[in-house]
Amino acid sequence: MKKTLLLIALLFLSTASFSQNVLRLFSKANQFFIYLAEEKFDDAYKSFDESEKSKLTSDNLKTLWANITKNIGNPVSLDAIQSKVEGEFYVVTVEGEFEKAKQNFTVVFNKAENVVGFFMPPNKSEYSKPFYVNTELYVEQSVYLKSGTHQLAAIITTPKGATNFPMVVLVHGSGPSDLDGTVGPNKPLKDIADGLACKGIGSIRYVKRTVVYAAEFGKAFTVKEEVLDDAVAAIALAKTVKGADVKSIYVLGHSLGGMLAPRIATLVPDIKGIILAAAPARQLTDIIKDQNKYAVELAKDTTGTLQKVLENALTELEKSRITKLGTMKPDSLVLGLPVSYWIDLNNYDQVATAKKLTKRIYIIQGGNDFQVPETDYQLWKSALAGKTGVTFKHYGEINHLLSPQMEKGDVSQYQKMANVSEQLVKELALWIKTK
Repeated sequence: MKKTLLLIALLFLSTASFSQNVLRLFSKANQFFIYLAEEKFDDAYKSFDESEKSKLTSDNLKTLWANITKNIGNPVSLDAIQSKVEGEFYVVTVEGEFEKAKQNFTVVFNKAENVVGFFMPPNKSEYSKPFYVNTELYVEQSVYLKSGTHQLAAIITTPKGATNFPMVVLVHGSGPSDLDGTVGPNKPLKDIADGLACKGIGSIRYVKRTVVYAAEFGKAFTVKEEVLDDAVAAIALAKTVKGADVKSIYVLGHSLGGMLAPRIATLVPDIKGIILAAAPARQLTDIIKDQNKYAVELAKDTTGTLQKVLENALTELEKSRITKLGTMKPDSLVLGLPVSYWIDLNNYDQVATAKKLTKRIYIIQGGNDFQVPETDYQLWKSALAGKTGVTFKHYGEINHLLSPQMEKGDVSQYQKMANVSEQLVKELALWIKTK
């Protein structure tokens, strides 16, 4: 990876995490643990770079794995959940659930995408349900969301004993994501679903297609395949939920999902409204540009080294403003994403699309959000202020994951458990129920 793209690659939850090399690394990290779990230690050993093979043997791996499983039991699930760049290396976090405990792993790859390190970091805080959630007030049903030829695990959450209740379809942000929107120990989509259910509102959340069908995203694609098709399928499913008011279905999009919510509303015009949570009002290029600048500012580098890297990165970023194919092929990569993706997003104006809608719109923004800044919220307000049915809510303390924080901080903040703001859930539920 070019050094000029270092900062872009470090952006957490940016769409750049779809780059083909990241998907390959996820696959390789998962395969490495499959070998260990199946006790194919010779195959696991082959995953290491030649420089590391002299330092260990397959028997070493066998002994290590035996000690791990002796202490925490056999693995139940092992999934790569996050990737980042550290110098010349790619670092992949693998989330592990074992019979007796949860344990994450860190797998380090070199530029050749061979394993050069394998570690067990100390377990950090684990998820706990919000204090405002009473599990006696709702029921969950595990189902499969069918979207064309795809099948995605989903959960329908409904208020217990209720009838004629509103439904909310929860749409993820960028990058591969499970149905809870899990980031570290945080599960913002689960918090929202459970919190709304306690207040008499149902919901549907589902695994993002990029997790289950990752191989499909190694070629040309757009947000249609990434987000839209499955969101439309989820809305159709919401209409079949027993007790649901089919005339009161909403789409809540987070981050990229919020950016695309107006577009989803044009595809399913009979939904009641859309909720834009931490939604960009500008092009993705502008968002990534601001994120890069913020990262450099936060680093307080006095040598000027990062500033030079930033300048190069911003120059590379400008290449992503492409709006038509020209001589390029749809699957040609620009900053790790196919040209088809950039063209699709750059020709979409979410603000203009929202202005034309005749539906209810609820826009949520946090003052401690360093991924989608205040700039975008003000653009939404400027464009939609005075429009009938539009409500704006700004929470000075919440971050991009919609949880209260003391400061903006950086991505390390996401490794500490913090539930979605109670006030946000309460006021959102009140808005949904207001006719």
